[in-house]
Amino acid sequence: MSAIALLVGLGPVLGWGLFPTVSAKFGGKPTNQIVGATFGTLIFAFVYLLISGNSIPMGSKFVLSLISGAGWSFGQIMSFKSFKLIGSSRVMPITTALQLIATALWGVFALGDWAGTTSRIIGFIALIVIIIGATMTAWQEHPDKQGSKDLRNAVVLLLIGVIGYWLYSAAPQAAQINGKEAFLPQALGMFITAVIYCLINIKKDNVFKQKESYLQIISGFFFAFAALTYLISAQPDMNGLATGFVLSQTSVVLATLTGVYFLHESKTRKELVVTLLGLILIVAAATATAFL
Repeated sequence: MSAIALLVGLGPVLGWGLFPTVSAKFGGKPTNQIVGATFGTLIFAFVYLLISGNSIPMGSKFVLSLISGAGWSFGQIMSFKSFKLIGSSRVMPITTALQLIATALWGVFALGDWAGTTSRIIGFIALIVIIIGATMTAWQEHPDKQGSKDLRNAVVLLLIGVIGYWLYSAAPQAAQINGKEAFLPQALGMFITAVIYCLINIKKDNVFKQKESYLQIISGFFFAFAALTYLISAQPDMNGLATGFVLSQTSVVLATLTGVYFLHESKTRKELVVTLLGLILIVAAATATAFL
């Protein structure tokens, strides 16, 4: 692995690792966060299109890329709602684990990944380890009734939201489109979905007139930077899909720890130790699945 390839591979770690913390730091409601973040992503994607000279896909490829972006917005809205309940340091390991599981199962049953009995056994053991790791990150030393209720509600939201994240990954595969070409229509799908969601809620809260929505554009730059560098990192002449995927998944460690230390999300010493062990299990199991 060259130094340049490693630096590119660390792009998703920084972008996706800092995205939830930056978004939470700017504040606002899920509506502020989603419309601002997707607008920032759209701006970034448009600038990249102008610089790169890539063409805009047409027909079914364009539609499926839009659907992909819409799926991400739906999943991220559920994540933002969960942030309000239990904080990003608990949400990120859970949602990462759910995305890993959904993506792996889609790959196995729809795309024929993990060919052979041995690979499937190792893969499904890895998924069980991911579930255990995610459970550990959400563990509370002194649970209270309200905290347990918030955790249950957050998990339900994340289980619903993982459908959107699955679409984000699966739709471009169905379109058989290059990720760099899908980048702009994906961003457009994200933004359109976010605007529709905010318009539905506009009578209760007009986020288009609130400064938090525009501050959140900066958080969108973090997400877009991660998404683009992951596409580049996964290219065969850089890190390749397996190594690029593993590097990107380590972003959950940064997202969790910045939530604890910069957002001051409360964890006891024992909870922090158990969380770190859970993160190690998630990353180790993700590594195993990537190389099957």
